[in-house]
Amino acid sequence: MIKKIDVSDVRLGMFITELHGSWLHHPFWKSRFLLEDADDLAKLKSSGIKMVSVDLAKSLPGAVSSLEGKKEPPETSPRPPGVTEEEKPQKAARSDMQQELNRARQLCEYSREAVTAMFKEARMGKAISGETATEIVTQINESVARQPHALIALARLKTSDNYTYMHSVAVCAMMIALARELKLSDAEVKAAGAAGLMHDIGKMAIPDSILNKPGALTDPEFAEMRKHPERGVEILNQLTDIPPEVAEVCLHHHEKYNGTGYPHQLAGELISRMARMGAICDVYDAITSDRPYKKGWGPAESLQKMATWKGHFDPDYFQAFVRTIGIYPVGSLVRLKSQRLAVVIEQNSTSLIKPKVKVFFSLRSKLPLTQAVLDLSAQGVVDSIEAREPSENWNFPYLDDLWQEFG
Repeated sequence: MIKKIDVSDVRLGMFITELHGSWLHHPFWKSRFLLEDADDLAKLKSSGIKMVSVDLAKSLPGAVSSLEGKKEPPETSPRPPGVTEEEKPQKAARSDMQQELNRARQLCEYSREAVTAMFKEARMGKAISGETATEIVTQINESVARQPHALIALARLKTSDNYTYMHSVAVCAMMIALARELKLSDAEVKAAGAAGLMHDIGKMAIPDSILNKPGALTDPEFAEMRKHPERGVEILNQLTDIPPEVAEVCLHHHEKYNGTGYPHQLAGELISRMARMGAICDVYDAITSDRPYKKGWGPAESLQKMATWKGHFDPDYFQAFVRTIGIYPVGSLVRLKSQRLAVVIEQNSTSLIKPKVKVFFSLRSKLPLTQAVLDLSAQGVVDSIEAREPSENWNFPYLDDLWQEFG
């Protein structure tokens, strides 16, 4: 039997099955263990953890006798370590990103449900609602206008069950942000968003057995999957009053700048501007997302890898995309010259190499540090980013929680 208890009720001999809170708030690398050391008990009680779950059956006799008849405490959210005095002046500057993250969470949920319903209509052969698509694009456009990095960062966090739908939301947001960076007109920005939202609609005509296959596709299955651009255009042809760019991106977002893509092996400027933009946004979101057969690369790692794929993307638009999301996008794991690990939490509008980061781990001691926000562009800050740090080299299970929590 598992029982959730207040950390003040923990005793030696209890078998801990879960520590309720971020791993950064406690000194333990395992969340399931028999608590036998008095020092470990003291560390647990002085940490930021408020509640733990205990397996009564696996605990030592007598260790859990005090819990008999005791009700579980109400759920509470662990609070991150307090902000130091020198960091307090930065709090107001960070509030815009935090506020937009809160808004973006709600928008992601709304968009996911709306896109899911819309795509399922397409799967059943029904005409999809252009009004629904317009409403989603409008709201995403407003979010990107307020703070372009919040929704893009959150939309990367998707599950295998909702990948196709949240991928569409993410590409929509990135297309809008990139269109804004390229100084396109308002009408073109909205068209870019609609194109991003609908670029994979053709996957609704692909059998689920192929679309959701957890392993590598066979050659015949891959050939079937490659038909989704044409299938998408067939679905879009049922709609009226959609910008021509939407069908163009749907059909050609898998074309490559060097002519080796599909379905028509177009090259260079024979690929429309919107489709060249769509190719970049589509690939970036795909390789940063966890899939059943492959864990996603980190945001900064993904940009680095994409930069080495010569001939895949329009070089000018790729550089504009980097300016849009940053050399070190929100959520990137980086190594500082001080030999600390940090995660990027906000971009700096004046310097792509000096974002705001949250420091949390010492490479020298191999131990967590008290979380601290560091603005690398602030006067007097001498630390800087030394390198991107491959996230697969570390087992940080709550890394994505880190950049979503502002102290």
